[in-house]
Amino acid sequence: MNAFASGNGDGKEFASHAPGYWSRDGGTPELWNDWKWQLKNRVTTLAQLEKHLTLNEEERSGVLLSGDKLALAITPHFFNLVPPNNPEDPIRRQMIPRIEETWTSPYDMADPCGEDSHMPVPGLVHRYPDRVLFLVTDRCASYCRYCTRSRVVSGVGEQELHTNFEEAFRYLEKHTEVRDVLLSGGDPLIFSDDKIDKLLSRLRAIKHIEFLRIGTRVPIFLPQRITPELCAVLSKYHPLWMSVHVNHPRELTIEVKEALERLANAGIPLGNQSVLLAGVNDDLETMKILVHKLLICRVRPYYIYQCDLINGSSHLRTSVAKGIEIIEGLRGHTTGYAVPQFVIDAPGGGGKVPINPGYILYHDNEKIVIRNYEGKIFEYPEIGNENVQFAPQREYHDEYLYS
Repeated sequence: MNAFASGNGDGKEFASHAPGYWSRDGGTPELWNDWKWQLKNRVTTLAQLEKHLTLNEEERSGVLLSGDKLALAITPHFFNLVPPNNPEDPIRRQMIPRIEETWTSPYDMADPCGEDSHMPVPGLVHRYPDRVLFLVTDRCASYCRYCTRSRVVSGVGEQELHTNFEEAFRYLEKHTEVRDVLLSGGDPLIFSDDKIDKLLSRLRAIKHIEFLRIGTRVPIFLPQRITPELCAVLSKYHPLWMSVHVNHPRELTIEVKEALERLANAGIPLGNQSVLLAGVNDDLETMKILVHKLLICRVRPYYIYQCDLINGSSHLRTSVAKGIEIIEGLRGHTTGYAVPQFVIDAPGGGGKVPINPGYILYHDNEKIVIRNYEGKIFEYPEIGNENVQFAPQREYHDEYLYS
């Protein structure tokens, strides 16, 4: 299917929208499939946007002010998913700046995940005991308007990312408790094959690091980057895992599916991390279509994040109750492989906290009372004398089992 993005579909089908807006710009298939051409031809200005889109007042004002918060940049591939006349489209809401980004909320934070306070050396975040986050670049193929690291990415934020690679390597060599390194940024996959190869090789030389992970949105924004040559480089460093980032089923195009399959065929386990966003994916049906399409692409739905309290994101944040409602509607109603974990990254650096519907109704040293996805109640005997309770102490009656 080669159709321009109307913005009206539910995204169930895999579609290709190339060349879309670029059909009259002389972009040959050879150029279109060149990832460096895609980066060079990103939409980055108001004039480029208005060439193709009818912006409303909120968007136009947002674009004019975006240069001092988070840069505007959208690859041609992903821009083709943006419909020209619907400001409330879920893809458009993620990528086009809006004046609401200037709104202030008493809950907003510049660094909601507390990364700066857990950074023993520049660019290396060590929050959890056995794993680190390695911020290797401040640039991405495209910029999401809800970016948790908008303070440091894109080159126009309030801070600059200063990563000292050699100091980071020395820290990792010294800290033998670290067994897992997650490469992120920015996006590591915008590096050249040679630079990625050298970086992974250097990390692999540290014997106590058991496996590597890459966090990336490049396969979604820039599927042309996932070349056979890149896959060959990545496959040298197994066990290597990859977390991709898809929020809406329309993002899973034919080109993206093929890119994800190339990665899977290279032996790389793939997981998806979505962010729950108002007007984008905050309904059960959209999320169900998304997780089913991900499995078809051989990607395991991994996390749904409650949107972080990043400055200027209040218009995109939903209630926590909405996330619980979505998990409630998935668990038991589709395959378990399709059900991600809903998490809140605790503000200030508390780490990821899983948020689940209330399946445990009562727990003491004799029994645990649970409910299933249908609301039916069951009792399971407890064994041992551990004084641990996973539900508030309250008066318990056997009729719970029959209600």
